Amino acid sequence: MKAIASRLLLFLVTTLLAASIAFANTMTGTVVNRTTGKPAPNIALTLLNVTANMAEIGSAKSDAQGGFTIDSPAIGGGPMLLRAYYQGVNFNTFVPPVNKPVTAEVFDVSHDPKVIAATTHVVIFQPSGDKLIGAEEYMVQNRSNPPQAYFRTEGNFDFAIPEKGVLQQISATSSSGMPVTQASIEKGNGKYAIAYAFHPGETSIRFSYELPYPGQAAILKLPATYPGVKLLVVAPPGVAVSGQGLQPAGQEEGMMVYTHEPLAAKASLIVNLSGVGSPQQSVSAGSQPPEQQGNSRTSSENIQAVPGRLDEYKWYLLVGMGTLFAMSAFLLSRKQVVVAPAPDPVAPPASVVDKPKSKPASAPAAAPASSVAAVNEQVNTSLDSLKDSIFRLELRHQAGTVSEEEYAKERKRMEQLIRDLVRG
Repeated sequence: MKAIASRLLLFLVTTLLAASIAFANTMTGTVVNRTTGKPAPNIALTLLNVTANMAEIGSAKSDAQGGFTIDSPAIGGGPMLLRAYYQGVNFNTFVPPVNKPVTAEVFDVSHDPKVIAATTHVVIFQPSGDKLIGAEEYMVQNRSNPPQAYFRTEGNFDFAIPEKGVLQQISATSSSGMPVTQASIEKGNGKYAIAYAFHPGETSIRFSYELPYPGQAAILKLPATYPGVKLLVVAPPGVAVSGQGLQPAGQEEGMMVYTHEPLAAKASLIVNLSGVGSPQQSVSAGSQPPEQQGNSRTSSENIQAVPGRLDEYKWYLLVGMGTLFAMSAFLLSRKQVVVAPAPDPVAPPASVVDKPKSKPASAPAAAPASSVAAVNEQVNTSLDSLKDSIFRLELRHQAGTVSEEEYAKERKRMEQLIRDLVRG
């Protein structure tokens, strides 16, 4: 009798395990048009494996009710990117390795440039030998009502880099928090554009470049591509920064912050930089930052440090997060940018372009130890992303481009994400 019971138990466990594996290999969901608020039928869908160099592992088309099903052995083994093609635009949905229905969003597409508006412009400089690395970030808002995506194939976001600059990488990060590498459209004289579908809400456009830095000094011209945008210039201690109208605003996570009022249309800011920078270190509220060698300001001038609003996050904020710009390591990567072929305006995420390829989608399931390692890697990646988000949120709060209500709401959301990651 005991033997029969044991066999029944083994059969039950085996059946449940097989059922769970089958469920894990299937993705179901619905495509919704957020402009109309209705399900979107006949939408072509492609499922990409984030951890396998964006390999395609499945495809489908939504039915009359917007529903879809995709089967693949790789589903459930890691994060995925679900790409929906609608009105000539790819709409990406990040799918975590959790077995639950997915909602893929698409929007009607607008070609009106008034749909978006740049709100903040942050420029970060970091000396690197005889080179000066620059990284810039624009925060762009799409407040269209009804919600629409803004896209133009000839380019719908313009930017410029200083003279003699060599463009390195460009990425766009929507509310999903996943950076997506963009192809540049060169317009001459240091001017560029990208063709990116700006979803409703906030999008971050980041790009990096290299400049010659002979004798550890440079005079740069920062053009105002979008007028009326408050400017923040950030550099490590030890680098003297000066420019007409540029005001010191203390420190944020060991980086010196300077603010400037919005520039007029077609105007530019001349910035003088000198020095190699000193090691990053925390500065408590009200204390004096390290003296800057060669700084044109007098040593008696006080620079108040920004209050330590990030103390509760120090357990995971790496020491010297600003050393490589605190905006994301991929911005400073010297590796070649990988660009998706036309007409697809969206390329693989920069955060996975440089990672080693994982096993093909058809490979057998990983062993438990490998699964744990993969989960740890995903958690670390999430923490890095949160770190960057917190830093940028604090900069925007300091610049006054985010309301207190929005700031508190975003901080609360990040704290919840941290708690979820810790529990996971």
